[in-house]
Amino acid sequence: MLKAWMDFAFDSALLCAEAGEVMGLRLLKLASGGGDAGREVVRMMAEKSVVFADAGCELAAGAPLALVVRRYRALVRANKLRLSR
Repeated sequence: MLKAWMDFAFDSALLCAEAGEVMGLRLLKLASGGGDAGREVVRMMAEKSVVFADAGCELAAGAPLALVVRRYRALVRANKLRLSR
């Protein structure tokens, strides 16, 4: 039981760190302006809506919170890779 909690705490901490990096990268893109910035805003808002709904449905269906956090981390990492290019 302790290992499960520790894994969850570690995944949550990594999610926070990675989300902070993505926010910084997005701010740089938005500050640059232009069409890319506008597309990033639209993409960001669409992603947030879908992820929020998916996470809620998964939790309502009984999925463990740790699984939802791991899935969300995968999406955040994908954004970090895309924005880092």
